[in-house]
Amino acid sequence: MRTRRRRWFGAAAGVLAAALVALLALPTISLFVTASPAGILDGLRHPVVLPALVLSLVTTTVGLALVVGLGTPLAWWLSRNSGGHVRAVETLVALPVVIPPAVAGIALLLTFGRQGLLGPVLDGLGWSISFSTTAVVLAQVFVSAPFYVQGATAAFRGLDPTLLVVARSLGASQARAFFRIAIPLARPGLFAGAAMAWARALGEFGATLMFAGNLQGKTQTLPLAIYTALESDVRAAQALSLLLVVVAFGLLLVLRRGHR
Repeated sequence: MRTRRRRWFGAAAGVLAAALVALLALPTISLFVTASPAGILDGLRHPVVLPALVLSLVTTTVGLALVVGLGTPLAWWLSRNSGGHVRAVETLVALPVVIPPAVAGIALLLTFGRQGLLGPVLDGLGWSISFSTTAVVLAQVFVSAPFYVQGATAAFRGLDPTLLVVARSLGASQARAFFRIAIPLARPGLFAGAAMAWARALGEFGATLMFAGNLQGKTQTLPLAIYTALESDVRAAQALSLLLVVVAFGLLLVLRRGHR
């Protein structure tokens, strides 16, 4: 009886697991099986493709530099401290992961827009951020930074603290111990966090649309170009979608090999 029950349970679990795998895999597979090489090439020749690709590469690179430059010290501080205030900061940093992208866009607009919280100050300095390329970078940083900070914090927390103590006892300054000991040892985790942050920034749509708009050559990134092309040329939208899927798959493959 027990053997029969185990078989039924195993079969049911297998069917349910296969159903979820199919639900997740079939949409991605359909992107490839419904496309032809000629259709992909024609789609990539659409006028929105090249400007969106260049803009996405530039903004995500600048955004990633900001995330790493600002997020690494924060992750180090989070990893070296504990208490309620640290948990509060970690929760605040992780919040963009769970709030809807449209909400993130509205929040950025009400902060940096002309009628926003910092609007009068920025206008006084002659800066107009909303609906500009700068707004694209800020939107990408807002949604992607948590992925890097969380990964970097985990990497720093995984370090053997005695190594840092020994380095300090041998006369190394705190900065030298950080750059010569902590950073090299935590490099795999930092790289993984940076890769995930870049991928999230590359795929950002909602916050960018709400805060930066959809201006070709200025704020229209690859996801926004897909949205625009879908109205007139499905082949272009499909070609860009395939490009993003290939990039995401390659990134995940590299990260998984790095964790082996």
